[in-house]
Amino acid sequence: MEDRENFVISSLELNLFFARIMKEHALFLKAGFTPVDSEFAGKAEFYKQQFERILRRAIELGNGIIDREVQSSGELVTEFTDMAEKQTQRFTGIVIDREITKMEQQLRCGRPFRAERELCRRVEELNRDALRLVNGLIELKELSLKRVLNCRMFTMNYPLLLEHIIREAKLYRTFLCSAEQGGADTQTMRETEAFWNRIMMEHALFIRGLLDPTEEELIKVSDGFAKNFEALLDRSRERNDAAIREDSLAAAKKIRDFKAAGAEGIENCKIRSVILPLLADHVLREVNHYIRLLEK
Repeated sequence: MEDRENFVISSLELNLFFARIMKEHALFLKAGFTPVDSEFAGKAEFYKQQFERILRRAIELGNGIIDREVQSSGELVTEFTDMAEKQTQRFTGIVIDREITKMEQQLRCGRPFRAERELCRRVEELNRDALRLVNGLIELKELSLKRVLNCRMFTMNYPLLLEHIIREAKLYRTFLCSAEQGGADTQTMRETEAFWNRIMMEHALFIRGLLDPTEEELIKVSDGFAKNFEALLDRSRERNDAAIREDSLAAAKKIRDFKAAGAEGIENCKIRSVILPLLADHVLREVNHYIRLLEK
């Protein structure tokens, strides 16, 4: 019974975090396509809607079950998420199911439960549906990247950003496949650090590149974070010890504070940039997720 309960909890927490990330990736793709690629924009809209449905199902199944640390970590929603969605919808015209955020804000956690057969069946079905969708979204991302690199498409998203969101989707797929086969997350701490330190480095690079050229101080700070995480990435590839983990945690907390200030500044129109408010909140949630993994 304990294995079944762990399967239910880990699967729901996995989908609560990554399904939101995937639906936002789809939104960023759609917002970046030009009118000539309306077919691609339509496919991105499809995946956005489908992952919103996955997220709703995960919330309904996970209410009262998920771990308190996950619920309070800021990886599911932050204090900026609701306004970021409202502003992003207004700026882009892309409809966002904002009721989901309200549902997540009201999530209860930590009560004892029994992993009854019906609950396990519904969670297994959720994982299978999420896996099918993430495979399709990966294909869309890879095709978009291929067309960009072959000068057959222009998008407002950097090629590196497309590669970045492909890696995140593939990590989600790996965890879903592991869950489907009855296994737990097999990623070692070294692999976790290497993956997320690279993600944090690229976040800093994206922020640097999306800031207005007049934001010289913020550009300088972003560049410093990118170089710091690049050094940590090199070290975490070579060794796996407590000292590196402590350095990664300290760096993650610093960039978390930087991202939180950035999300607030963008929402309040205090920072000049071409960063969508939801993108600022998105990268904040990802570092909150990484911090929880490091502290766990």
